[in-house]
Amino acid sequence: MELQALATVAPLAGWAIHSSLLARRLASARRDPLTGLHTRAAWTTHAERLIRRHRKAAVLLIDLDHFKALNDTHGHAAGDAALVATADRLSTWIGHNGTVGRLGGDEFVAAVQHLTAADTTNLTVALHQPLAYQGISLPLAASVGACQVSDLPLPALTDALAAADAAMYAAKGRGRRGL
Repeated sequence: MELQALATVAPLAGWAIHSSLLARRLASARRDPLTGLHTRAAWTTHAERLIRRHRKAAVLLIDLDHFKALNDTHGHAAGDAALVATADRLSTWIGHNGTVGRLGGDEFVAAVQHLTAADTTNLTVALHQPLAYQGISLPLAASVGACQVSDLPLPALTDALAAADAAMYAAKGRGRRGL
């Protein structure tokens, strides 16, 4: 009887282990390996849900300024440190009020339940703090574009991203220091 029970339980245990491994692989595919932030696909799912639930939601695009120069001057490890620091600062800023993702390279994205002028000031201050790295201070700066979803004719994430992108490039044109 024990052999018969083992023959029944073994395949079930195998499937449980297999399912667990697949779930872990799927979860890791939804996270950026360097920063731990959501990837584009995972962020999009969370952001669309947030936009449906919160009428005053906003979408932000964030692009690090002078990132190539930082990499060229201080090396790719310093660039990676800058990306991780930016991810940490964005995650701290947004807290439980939204979702943050990394689109790739030095581009980040966020969706927040509600965005005030004070929030944007706090974000700007956080993103422009120098980063201590191997005994030196690396200057960090970012251009941020924001779109209040309620300003759109229809609350669509794609339209909010397009508007935030335009606002981000306008911020870059103002000297890469503003919202």
